[in-house]
Amino acid sequence: MQRQCVWTGSIRQLCLVIMLVCISWTIASPSAFAVDDLYIKKYLKVTDTVDLPYNQAGETKAFTAADLAQGKALFKEHCILCHPGGTTRPNPPISLSLEALRGATPPRDNISSLVAFSREPMSYDGTDVELICRQVSEQWLSPTQMEQLAAFILRAAQVAPLWGEEARSVDR
Repeated sequence: MQRQCVWTGSIRQLCLVIMLVCISWTIASPSAFAVDDLYIKKYLKVTDTVDLPYNQAGETKAFTAADLAQGKALFKEHCILCHPGGTTRPNPPISLSLEALRGATPPRDNISSLVAFSREPMSYDGTDVELICRQVSEQWLSPTQMEQLAAFILRAAQVAPLWGEEARSVDR
């Protein structure tokens, strides 16, 4: 009888330890896991946080490596078919390069303007509704998700090699 109580106590302790490990894993900072993303570390050059242009007034906002990793995942899920590597398949002359983002009317070289474009896509010159790019409602992606997506695009446009450029073919 006493043996059964020892086992019951040990099982309870083991369950408690497992539960504490699970809780710790769940509440651990996502940025601790995001830095394992090689693309974010190597090509976007972010391991902790980065300040990105937030609006035309020159304000900035800090984004973590985890934010950029989430933005990358959203880009992969929703944008990559039309924008592989920051190019634009439906309209190749207008890519997601920093130069192209700056050249749009209004410029799309900050978080707020990229989010605004995604919510209500306009032509590159800002004169007409853009029919090729899908309108992204808040029911589809939340404001936070949109900012993470915009942060990924903007940071890639700033520093990722060949982002927004057509792949160069090599004759063999």
